[in-house]
Amino acid sequence: MTRPTHLRAEHLDQPLGLGESRPRISWRLPDGTTAQSAYELHVDDREPVRVQSPDCVLVPWPGRPLTSGEQRTVRVRVWTDHGPSDWSQDLTVEAGLLNAEDWTAAWVTPQTGSGPVQQLRGHVDITGPVHRARLHTTAHGIYEPRLDGERITDDELLPGYTEYATRTQVATYDVTAHLTPGRHELSAMLADGWYRGQVGMLRARDQWGDTTAFLAQLNVTYTDGTTETFGTNAAWQWTPSHIRAADLIEGQHEDHRPTKPTWTPVTVVDHGYEHLTSTVAPPVRPIEEIRPISITELAPGQHIVDLGQNINGRLRLLNLGPAGTEITLTHGEALDHTGDVTMKHLQPDVPFLPGPLSAGQVDRVVSAGTPGDTFEPRFTTHGFRYARIEGHPGPLTPDDVTGVFVHTDMPRRGHFTCDDTRLQQLHDAAVRSLRGNACDIPTDCPTRERAGWTGDWQLYIPTATFLYDVAGFTTKWLRDVAAGQWPDGTIGNMAPMPPAERSGPVKNLNGSAGWGDAIILVPWELYQEYGDTTILTEMWPHMVAWLDRAERMATNHLWNTGFHWGEWLEPGAEPTDFAAFIAADKSDVATAYFAWSTRHAARIAEILGHTTAAHRYTALADHITTAWQTAFITGDRITPHTQANLVRALRFQLVPDHLVQKTADDLATLVRAAGTHLTTGFLATPDLLPVLADHGHTDLAYELLFQDTSPSWLTMIDRGATTVWERWDGIDADGTAHESLNHYSKGAVISFLHTHTAGLRRLTPTWRHFQIKPQPDQTLAAVRAEHVTPHGRAAVAWQRTGDELHVTVTVPPGCTAEVLLPDGTRHDAAPGVTTYRS
Repeated sequence: MTRPTHLRAEHLDQPLGLGESRPRISWRLPDGTTAQSAYELHVDDREPVRVQSPDCVLVPWPGRPLTSGEQRTVRVRVWTDHGPSDWSQDLTVEAGLLNAEDWTAAWVTPQTGSGPVQQLRGHVDITGPVHRARLHTTAHGIYEPRLDGERITDDELLPGYTEYATRTQVATYDVTAHLTPGRHELSAMLADGWYRGQVGMLRARDQWGDTTAFLAQLNVTYTDGTTETFGTNAAWQWTPSHIRAADLIEGQHEDHRPTKPTWTPVTVVDHGYEHLTSTVAPPVRPIEEIRPISITELAPGQHIVDLGQNINGRLRLLNLGPAGTEITLTHGEALDHTGDVTMKHLQPDVPFLPGPLSAGQVDRVVSAGTPGDTFEPRFTTHGFRYARIEGHPGPLTPDDVTGVFVHTDMPRRGHFTCDDTRLQQLHDAAVRSLRGNACDIPTDCPTRERAGWTGDWQLYIPTATFLYDVAGFTTKWLRDVAAGQWPDGTIGNMAPMPPAERSGPVKNLNGSAGWGDAIILVPWELYQEYGDTTILTEMWPHMVAWLDRAERMATNHLWNTGFHWGEWLEPGAEPTDFAAFIAADKSDVATAYFAWSTRHAARIAEILGHTTAAHRYTALADHITTAWQTAFITGDRITPHTQANLVRALRFQLVPDHLVQKTADDLATLVRAAGTHLTTGFLATPDLLPVLADHGHTDLAYELLFQDTSPSWLTMIDRGATTVWERWDGIDADGTAHESLNHYSKGAVISFLHTHTAGLRRLTPTWRHFQIKPQPDQTLAAVRAEHVTPHGRAAVAWQRTGDELHVTVTVPPGCTAEVLLPDGTRHDAAPGVTTYRS
């Protein structure tokens, strides 16, 4: 009998510095088992108690709460159809600083203007052999912690992007191995980051403060049991570093020529500790290194680097030339007709701005002229495939340049492969777009705005949960959505929400249906995928406030007031008169989302045991649905009679039963009338193909998927896309680029490949019971999809052999699957691997 595996605390494999005093524990059942009937959790200072339960995901902590800095070990054994298991391996669980009074270190600041990166330092005297040492760090700005001049982590852009006034994250590191008796230097590089640097389309600065600050506390336990605490204080010093400027949007400028530092005492500031919090999100790290596929000398001293794929990150440049050589690197997503990097499409240019703003993404370095001199900026990131490098003395070869892909280090959970090259390229592009936009928060793009737009993540998260473990990443972001909610219940367009976006010309563009609904639909997906009821409980008051606002704004349950983005960017219908767009009636979209979110709120209330609220929201959803039907159904026709509106009506269950098939057929007619092209924009596109396939139009869904004239997904691929574009014509037929070329929202189409082409569909939370229902297209001969559920690997692979379809199914321990084959036969699959023929 084997043992349970993959123990985790909360959503972390290595739970160090936890902010939860009672962390929930998860594990996977031993291979070969079918079901769990009981478990025992053993915490080091507590006798285990057997619990009769099939639960193994986010199980309650069994012992007394952790105290600050406390380390404990936990293990589990289970009873299954094979009897009792062996004990699992131990999982070490350690709390961070849980209370404000645990902090004795002081916030310190160099008190300088924005731009240069400052170096801060202090000294600690270790008086004996160290048993355990933990370094707790955070900043207003972004920082890189060091001990004795060496980086202690490859985590980057710390402490991440949050609503800093109420949520500033603390990172905890085990530095035991670095500390020997004697004096050590503790230091940090401190940059503006999101806190003081430019953020968003408005390029606003100083959004959370005009002064950077750093906080570090080192808690040491010696081998004799005594303890000592060190931290930032008035004895610390600062000096300007070799990084003359660093901005997340504009870029990073360095001068590597040696200078003699002048150290100045820091200023102690009182920023308090009440807003400090741990995080369950993985850190941002350099994830992948990419060699250029070509380097072209466009003109003397001017080289164009092509990485072959659009990424978020930076370049590493070697061989910088003689001392004083000035090199400029401009990063972009596309080339113009001369073969040069073009930046025009990345410049924010909207009606309420005086004119186009800088596209940024320019790095500069002055060489030291020493062997091994290397440029690799870590206090900025860029969205780019191409880079123009000017001033390099040459020759410049692929060995001198490396692309570094930077994003949140989320564990991969899902894969899809097929025998169609372009379809595979589309899937790869959608995955790459997610990676490029998961840089601490889910951004809309890694270039123009880099903002955590709520609508984007709301529609993409079902795709994201299949591809990656986004539990901690999304939980962290949702807490900022909630922290940024307005007193009247408004959910902002983005989270975190820069104060500049709450005022001025863009203030009234917040609170849109489809965007604000993220406060309900995103936690719901976390519950469905990970079984997380705690996030539902935590977000519940914010869900209620959002729905209360919508209810106040509605007239007889029809949400016909306020601003809404609507379907946004339908091909051929992009707004040209922004004032008219703002004033336009979008009550069809708003009311549809009002009904959909209210129905989800009813289900959430039932799960949480809020019986009265469940009844209220069920009745309210019915009233809203009736209001929508009254306003937008005339006879047997839905208006507006657009693809997007019909898709939404069917997906959101707004259509009376007797009109469902008629509406689906109308949708198919609209697609044909458009020359078998889609006309959906932002919100409805993810549901277009599934709605068609689920209502008898699978062949048409595949025709749209394989359509290769504009607008279509494969037009992007045929025009060289390696990430998904914001607009359907991101690069038009003339080769001109438009707006962001790395915008994952339209890439949500790949969920159709997972759920319909491969046929892998979750039916109950955490995939305890799922469905395998392949709906093959005749152009495909082989398809494979797999998803690592909280219980283990679920997979399907099918292949045509003559007239037969061979379908191989993998079910993880503790789960069951129903298999529905194209020939109409049904099978029940138990844990293990089974092959069927159809």
